[in-house]
Amino acid sequence: MGSGATDFPKRSEGYALVTKVLLDTDIGTDIDDAVCLAYLLAQRDCELMGITTVTGEAEKRAMLASVLCTVAGKAIPIFPGAEQPLVVPQLQKVATQAVVLPNWDHETRFPRGEAVEFLRSTIRRFPREITLLTIAPLTNIGLLFSVDPEIPSLLKGIVMMCGRFGGPVNGEYGPLEWNACGDPHATAIVYGAGVPIHRSCGLDVTSWVTMDVLDMAEVWFKEWGGVTFHDPLAAATIFDETICTFRRGTVSIELGDAESAGKTSWSENAAEPRHEIAVEVNNDRFFRHYRSLFIKKGSGIEQ
Repeated sequence: MGSGATDFPKRSEGYALVTKVLLDTDIGTDIDDAVCLAYLLAQRDCELMGITTVTGEAEKRAMLASVLCTVAGKAIPIFPGAEQPLVVPQLQKVATQAVVLPNWDHETRFPRGEAVEFLRSTIRRFPREITLLTIAPLTNIGLLFSVDPEIPSLLKGIVMMCGRFGGPVNGEYGPLEWNACGDPHATAIVYGAGVPIHRSCGLDVTSWVTMDVLDMAEVWFKEWGGVTFHDPLAAATIFDETICTFRRGTVSIELGDAESAGKTSWSENAAEPRHEIAVEVNNDRFFRHYRSLFIKKGSGIEQ
């Protein structure tokens, strides 16, 4: 890991350390949320304790999560969460991928208004055992940390696909990342919380992890023009701590005018570092790790 980074417990040879994970997602817009959930369902070292959905049409997003859980043959608790940000208007009003729902079996009824309480009660039932993985705007998590301020200290850690902290994305140095700016006030609450291990995989690192449709097309993503593995990368760092290099420091969130709200700033030389951000990614290691879960031995495809 990077200098000063705090590791999650490592796996010793011959021993699988199962990690309890709660996933907060806006599945239904970008495809990488679905790829991330498929990864978690296939990851033998993951005990997926539950899924909460967030942003517009949260119930349809829950149905999409249910599709993947049903295909995987796993009964995972799913709770639709907040559809509106704490203060700013909602920009992600529709779950565009919901058009595929008629083609797949899935649950259609979910508990309403219980997502935050589900997160709270589950974390309290397993203190310091659960890693919270967030791959969406942070409304649910901001509400959770506000209604029960002790929750952050009861987590094993939080891993987020959130923010951008330096370096170009597609050749540009724009300041904003969607999950951070989708609900900037909730983002500020989450980064202000005292979580034992608080890690962010920012857009400037996750954008390097891409696969084109021409690569392994028959095995992967037959209907996609390609995918950037923003969310799966964040998830994979929970189970293989060598995929990314992290550095410690402090993240601050801008809550100024509408054009800059949600901008993330990074200070590596902070007097009391509270956060870790990914600064490098080993693409080859990530893809070997990811596809090893889906390609069976003896298939004739290199792992």
